[in-house]
Amino acid sequence: MRRTYGPGAAARCERVLRDLRGLQFRDVHHLITAHDNLLFLRAFPQSEPVAQIADSLLFALEPQAERLAASEENADILDDESVSGIAGTTVSNTLTYDLAKRLEHRHGKALSAIWTVDEYYRQMGLTLPEVLPLLADDAYVEADTPYPAWIEAASGGKKAELQWLLKNLGMLNVAPRTRTALFAGLGVQVEWSLRKSPASRTLARRPVRKLYCHKEPLLQRKQVSLEAEITGRPSLELRKLTRREGRKILDLVQDALTVRYRELQGTTYGDENTVLHAEAGRGLQLYLWGLQPEWRLPLRAYYAGIGFKNGVPINYFEAIGLFEWMEVGFNTFYSYREGETAWIYAQYLKLLHQVAGTTCISVYPYQIGNDNEEAIKSGAFWFYRKLGFRPGKPELLALTEHEERKMAGDAKHRTSAATLRKLAADHIFFEFNGQSKGRWDTFSTRTIGVRVQQALAVKYGGDTKKMRSSESLGLAKLLGVNQSGWNERERTAFENFALVLSLGPDPKRWSAAEKRALVAVIRAKAGPDETNFLRLMRNHEKLRQAFLLAGSAPRAE
Repeated sequence: MRRTYGPGAAARCERVLRDLRGLQFRDVHHLITAHDNLLFLRAFPQSEPVAQIADSLLFALEPQAERLAASEENADILDDESVSGIAGTTVSNTLTYDLAKRLEHRHGKALSAIWTVDEYYRQMGLTLPEVLPLLADDAYVEADTPYPAWIEAASGGKKAELQWLLKNLGMLNVAPRTRTALFAGLGVQVEWSLRKSPASRTLARRPVRKLYCHKEPLLQRKQVSLEAEITGRPSLELRKLTRREGRKILDLVQDALTVRYRELQGTTYGDENTVLHAEAGRGLQLYLWGLQPEWRLPLRAYYAGIGFKNGVPINYFEAIGLFEWMEVGFNTFYSYREGETAWIYAQYLKLLHQVAGTTCISVYPYQIGNDNEEAIKSGAFWFYRKLGFRPGKPELLALTEHEERKMAGDAKHRTSAATLRKLAADHIFFEFNGQSKGRWDTFSTRTIGVRVQQALAVKYGGDTKKMRSSESLGLAKLLGVNQSGWNERERTAFENFALVLSLGPDPKRWSAAEKRALVAVIRAKAGPDETNFLRLMRNHEKLRQAFLLAGSAPRAE
């Protein structure tokens, strides 16, 4: 029924679902299949009754999942990231301190700590004395310190160990990154019971005013033109959320990704002050936000987003870039991969173009199969190619066109896994809105980073502090900048840009207006929102050329 839409489909689906009421699953694989099909029908229903019955059947699955998970073999099956997060099961993973703290704040005693003492024994001996009085007397000189016993005694019992640790690490007078590093060094596995949890895949919802019901077949990839969707249709209506509303969305995003064994920079360190909401139509709601200023990247701007279909979280994306170029990662959760994926992807790109001015989309090789067998099996490369993406390397473009000629001559031809792995060896690109092709084909901020390290070794003998100070002072003198009134983030951004500009022709021949514009770009990097930073960058052609020169690999002849 999840593939049946059109006249009479809703009534048939309702009958099928009603017949499933009271059904008991003896096999864990059958339960997983039913669970994911019901989730799909809840997100893409043919009628409101279909969504309502799907919900009632989903809610009834929890005790069955809990019973089946009592078997160690079944528990392992339910723990796979492709199916994890069903109500009544548990997930366990190593998390950053900051994410663990947020989850503990929301879900309390549903979270607990699992210790891996043998593997992290040495680090525990260095870190735990900071929060356990007198532990140093044991840890510094004994070879068999029973750390779990100390922790259990200090916390008042195993159920409270994680809460105790997070609280006491939070009280240390150290920088946030140091606290995060200390927690990571302990190797704590956070176990999360999803019994009756609204964060579970089974129960996660956002309220919607009205369900969008599909009376016609779902949109297929061949029906979607990226450029037409992005630039040929009216702009999305955007609303900036209040800080409180933004925090609620980010909390929901953290829950949705954590139960699926994912954690991103933008989900852990998203800025609740920057969350935008867009109604894209067809029951799709999109949210977009940036990073907290203290967790931003040194050079590139960063956005993350999530999509809800009829109130159900179905996918997420992140976008990282400079000027008009943006590297985009897009992931639809397993249960929803047959659900208008191409059209939804187009709406994400439309939102990104509308907010950030992006006109050159780059897809990282992993997304299309580089060291990612799941993407090879799904033929992810052809999903993007048929939407208009092209390989940046000429030899990969030639191989692509060769495969296309084979497919045109033989409808049964399928690209081999070996060929797909070759095609996934490098970035693919989609330019639109008049953007010239090829400008960003060989660019990478990693190239900039490696060249800076080489200069560090050759010019400064590996002295990082000396390099940052010298290049920053040189650029400040050239631009006539007095940084006495700047905050710490602005000064750090200035140093970072000085390192990039040290790799190419220095900007002493730039006009006074271009120099002032460069200063504005740098200060915007530390501003309240990186959107203005990107806007100012796009208007600075000399700066664009400097970045392209510093970060582009020479083309093969």
